[in-house]
Amino acid sequence: MPLNRRKFLKKSAVTGAGVALTSAVVAPAAQAAEVRKPGKPAKRYSLTVMGTTDLHGHVFNWDYFKNAEYSDAKGNAQGLARISTLVEQVRREKGRCNTLLLDAGDTIQGTPLTYYYAKVDPITAKGGPVHPMAQAMNAIGYDAVALGNHEFNYGIETLRKFESQCRFPLLGANALDAKTLKPAFPPFFMKTFHVKGAPPVKVAVLGLTNPGIAIWDKAYVQGKLTFPGLEEQAAKWVPKLRSMGADVVVVSAHSGSSGTSSYGDQLPYVENSAALVAQQVPGIDAILVGHAHTEIPELKVTNTATGKTVVLSEPLAYAERLSLFDVELVFEKGKWAVESVSATVRDSKTVADDPKITKLLKDEHAVVVAYVNQVVGTATDTLTTVEARYKDAPIIDLITRVQEDVVRAALAGTSYASLPVIAQASPFSRTSEIPAGKVTIRDLSSLYVYDNTLVAKLMTGAQLRAYLEYSAQYFVRTAAGAAVDVEKLTNAENRPDYNYDYVSGLTYDIDIAQAPGSRIKNLAYKGAALDDAQQFVFAVNNYRANGGGAFPHVASAQEVWSESTEIRTRISEWVTAKGVLDPKDFASVDWKLTRDGTPVF
Repeated sequence: MPLNRRKFLKKSAVTGAGVALTSAVVAPAAQAAEVRKPGKPAKRYSLTVMGTTDLHGHVFNWDYFKNAEYSDAKGNAQGLARISTLVEQVRREKGRCNTLLLDAGDTIQGTPLTYYYAKVDPITAKGGPVHPMAQAMNAIGYDAVALGNHEFNYGIETLRKFESQCRFPLLGANALDAKTLKPAFPPFFMKTFHVKGAPPVKVAVLGLTNPGIAIWDKAYVQGKLTFPGLEEQAAKWVPKLRSMGADVVVVSAHSGSSGTSSYGDQLPYVENSAALVAQQVPGIDAILVGHAHTEIPELKVTNTATGKTVVLSEPLAYAERLSLFDVELVFEKGKWAVESVSATVRDSKTVADDPKITKLLKDEHAVVVAYVNQVVGTATDTLTTVEARYKDAPIIDLITRVQEDVVRAALAGTSYASLPVIAQASPFSRTSEIPAGKVTIRDLSSLYVYDNTLVAKLMTGAQLRAYLEYSAQYFVRTAAGAAVDVEKLTNAENRPDYNYDYVSGLTYDIDIAQAPGSRIKNLAYKGAALDDAQQFVFAVNNYRANGGGAFPHVASAQEVWSESTEIRTRISEWVTAKGVLDPKDFASVDWKLTRDGTPVF
């Protein structure tokens, strides 16, 4: 989706000027209680900052892929309707005027609900709908939301439309106009809390997003936006916020706390740098952490310059948890000072949906339920991803076959038409199933849960060998005589399932008794040993094509074709055209796990 340059630069000019969004609230007298100290009285004030992150379009506790209430083994519950109930509880406990509600990003992508209002009935259409996430978050009363990387998945036009529908700012101090290098979104938000009998308390919220956007959504942002590191931008903005009179500085960061990056050295900025920000940048009191989908009730990090403790908290994704930062302030020497910060989380499963949110979005929910339950074909066999991490599963072969067919058709009549087409796919879900019988959109959507699109790259045999070796690092090294526990066989070095790839069209063994880097054996194409010099057209998703997962060679390889239609949609089209989903039309045995040459299964 092309960027409207005039609107974009106008927004950049406004936000680049450092305009603060402010609001004032009056706290009850009890919040400014006098505490007698030797020689003089002291005023105190208690503030609670609430936070969510990685909502990914979850409004209700509903699994659109299973057409049922969401449930998991731990009894978790999801959705903004639950968060609304928790937020109202906290507001009653603390006093509504003593609270702030934030989010750390990844809001408008992740469920069929958000897909529907981005692609099927898009909010960008003339007279289009108001995004369900904007409706819900407006109703709940969010104060500010940081941009997540998935905000850019549908292009800048969709993001800007969503922004216009929100009654709160989308913050991104390190989302800069590529030409002016000024913030393209508001860098910060400031709220003033009036305290009876004492000067007001000013709270500044700095929003930071993920540098990986430059890789993951390159097609949308290249030449338009640039994303420098969180640490350097925090170091620039925090002193400004303090000079503007901020008594409390909170950072809402769409960046995990591990200090690691999934994209290797492709960018000079750390992907998960929230703890580094706390450690390196003086003047921060608390950080709401996002992006990593990890629950961290409270993490204390010492700032190396000041020795001060900075408190971090990351609530579980999908609205399963709400983080609470309780900030205690004391008025001393003519100014407010933060005396202590503590963090806890509250669990969505402990409350019911807020009827206000249920009523507000019941119609949108019903429309999407009907959409995903459309029948598009019939399956002859049940297909499942249960064993797809460690066994070549036909259900993943369906993805690669569709990708191969789409790319072959696209390249017909071009100079690349004679090259062999092979494809990549990952076992995204461990629970996806296409049942025998009627096949619906939701069945196919559960197989491909991301909104990835398709790209064709030129790769050599040698590059593909290196690619497979890198992928094979996903398996834990297991000696030939050792017992095999499938629950401990994968995710070596905490590599997620989506960073393990099948490659169709080649045959190979993965010898997990060998050290990483020496595992790919018997690599062949059409029964003959792979020629390192042979060229292939490699059909990959845009995340991988842009360097996601730091797989070798693919990001720098020549691109020969790409499209904006989601792979999920292509799968639905393929099944619809076939009418019958029969494994004999797509299944193949391309790879197997071995130990010293002996198959594991």
